[in-house]
Amino acid sequence: MPVYKADEMKATPDVKNPNVLMKQFGGDLIKVGIVTYKTGETPPPHYHPNDEQWVFMLEGRVAHLLGDEIITIGPGDLVHIPRNTVHGIRILESPCRFFTCKSPAGSGQLSEDYTDIPNKDEILQRLAEVS
Repeated sequence: MPVYKADEMKATPDVKNPNVLMKQFGGDLIKVGIVTYKTGETPPPHYHPNDEQWVFMLEGRVAHLLGDEIITIGPGDLVHIPRNTVHGIRILESPCRFFTCKSPAGSGQLSEDYTDIPNKDEILQRLAEVS
């Protein structure tokens, strides 16, 4: 069985946002990775019609939109993002680093199955109001 050591894994740029670094692997049923964002480098609010996602915060603090609610999360917090749930983040303390897993595995790329939303500017404004 393979063992992946995080400090030995190569961080590669995300295919959707090359400024974001990901250490990611895909299995038969799930894809996982460690994602690092710098301030201002987060993806726009979106949802995943085919993927369920979990996020475990390792470093930093973010305002996290989950459906209609905005919560502040930091190291040690675990967030479940069901399929079709609009979500997005704004970094409050950087660096922002988290472990994430998504199912199904698909191609193994964490950034697949992103669906843009029509009111993303409104949601970004709501996130900007959180301190």
